[in-house]
Amino acid sequence: MYLRCIGLALLIACCVGCAAAQDGSAAAGQRSETPPQQTVSPNYLIGPGDTLQVFVWRNPELTATVPVRPDGKITTPLVQDMVAVGKTPSQLARDIEQVLAEYIRSPQVNVIVTNPVSTFSQVKVIGQVTNPQSLPYREGMRVLDAVLAAGGLGQFAAGNRAKIVRRVNGKEVELRVRLDDLINRGDLKHNLELQPGDVLVVPQSFF
Repeated sequence: MYLRCIGLALLIACCVGCAAAQDGSAAAGQRSETPPQQTVSPNYLIGPGDTLQVFVWRNPELTATVPVRPDGKITTPLVQDMVAVGKTPSQLARDIEQVLAEYIRSPQVNVIVTNPVSTFSQVKVIGQVTNPQSLPYREGMRVLDAVLAAGGLGQFAAGNRAKIVRRVNGKEVELRVRLDDLINRGDLKHNLELQPGDVLVVPQSFF
């Protein structure tokens, strides 16, 4: 009787252990199906040197973390030499889905920028500021943040003729910014939100 009780206890313990292991495996599987949170703006343009996680839903063997090569391309399982530079993460994800659709049914892809380091993730401040420079872009960055980081306007700055040069759909557009009104009068409607790759130009005043 004593040996039978011990054997029954061991059997129960084994079953409990197996169930716990299965639950743990399921939980791990669920965690693997959840991509990390995006760390950049939806409008962020991918550039050389960025690190991307290409997450393919329910296909972990196709999920990969890859760098954007100097030629602007990436390679992941089943996707060779895909151009990534100049695209937003969602645009790149849709392009990868088109390629994967030849191999798997209804692929769902997320692209997460895990390490944005390219010049596309910078904002340049040039012209009549104290310290013209390139600044690391951060979410929610505005004109005043960039001007203050560059040391403020220079002595001969024509602040109200400043402009933001931005690339939209491959074309350059200019947004006028009245920096004098923003800084000296507190007119916050000129404190425009910046985007990765923007160039803030502060011209010199005419005499």
